[in-house]
Amino acid sequence: MPTNYLPYHPTQQLLLPPALEEWLPEGHLAYYISDTVDTLDLSAFHARYAGGGARNQPFHPAMMVKVLIYAYATGVFSSRKVAKKLHEDVAFRVLGAGNFPKQRTICDFRADHLQEFAALFVQVVQLARECGLVKLGTVAVDGTKIKANASRHKAMSHARMLEEQSALKAQIDALLDRAKVADTAERDEPELDIPAEIARREDRLALIRAARERLESRQRDADLAKGRRPDDERRPRDGDGNPKRGPRYKRDFGVPEASAQESFTDPDSRIMKRAGGGFDQSYNAHTAVDDQAQIIVVAELTNNAADNDRLPILLDALKANLGALPQSVLADAGFRSETVFEQLAHLPVELVVAIGREGKKQLKIGASENPRTATMAGKLQTQSGKQRYRRRKAIVEPPNGWIKHILGFRQFSLRGLKKVGAEFKLVCLALNLRRMSYLNAV
Repeated sequence: MPTNYLPYHPTQQLLLPPALEEWLPEGHLAYYISDTVDTLDLSAFHARYAGGGARNQPFHPAMMVKVLIYAYATGVFSSRKVAKKLHEDVAFRVLGAGNFPKQRTICDFRADHLQEFAALFVQVVQLARECGLVKLGTVAVDGTKIKANASRHKAMSHARMLEEQSALKAQIDALLDRAKVADTAERDEPELDIPAEIARREDRLALIRAARERLESRQRDADLAKGRRPDDERRPRDGDGNPKRGPRYKRDFGVPEASAQESFTDPDSRIMKRAGGGFDQSYNAHTAVDDQAQIIVVAELTNNAADNDRLPILLDALKANLGALPQSVLADAGFRSETVFEQLAHLPVELVVAIGREGKKQLKIGASENPRTATMAGKLQTQSGKQRYRRRKAIVEPPNGWIKHILGFRQFSLRGLKKVGAEFKLVCLALNLRRMSYLNAV
């Protein structure tokens, strides 16, 4: 007796068109993102296409926004892969609803609307608060290094720039001299397109010169911020320019360290130390996470590896996003700064900031030189202070881990500080919606 299988007819045509609602199970993330985007204000996306005329038929912004947010929420960041998913993935096809934008169209839409996506992040945070997922009781902040869209091998140190400039100038001079040599003298030499070789080296020289100027300009700004003067002759000076006691500076004013590097592919990125050792061209991303449901309420980014000046910026962004400040803020030792503590002293926010690494010997803080830091150290020695600070890890570190290990976002797709900052908000927006979808289904 033959086995009785369920019907299987791969070539059978559908007699009636299928309903998209039947393609995915109820409560799927794609449906949640679609329904949520429909409640958001997308007028800024539509404004770009206003007055385009009857012949101008771009893809609907709502569809493009839904597809891109779902792509980021499921770890698909390449516009080429998104375009492929629109043909092969059921959830993408549901959101696309019969639209199949090309890779270039998706890439251009994302690039053209970065600031609009950043504004959507704020709308989603406000929506989460309306849903009771953000209470602004306790907010924890943290920073994480994310690799830039640039290889550290496409960067050059200041010392190497000087060497390469000299070598290229010598090569250009040699090629110019060779061009003047009579044809008979170079009859036995291999053929060489001398004008093209000169142009190639001149382009390379211009690229290095521009990178060197950026590096030196940044160093001049840093030296001025430290109180140095162009005519200080490497000697410390007071506010009136008079020499004062102290060791001489190791470098002339505005001259970077020999090892200071500049990237050719993304000049805004910086060499930063990565977890586990080694260095990469990176950006320093900061999140503030509400303890109610671990929703990211602030997503900011800088190309400075240090965190000690970021607390005021994060609190300003939080107030701009939600119109209010939290009752307390938890932060690790990287955010410690006497200047920042003084700057935030007037705010009705309780700061709990570590003074040293957890589990390590605590630093001795002089109360006369750093009174607010000493007060913070005393707070952390109390049982209440220790218990409050221990909550920081459980609040803020999981979302950073979800970004890198669940979404798989470990490197930016875009370049430039402004573009990268907007892309980071898009990542956090996608993560928030994924989190809200999960909490809604529980």
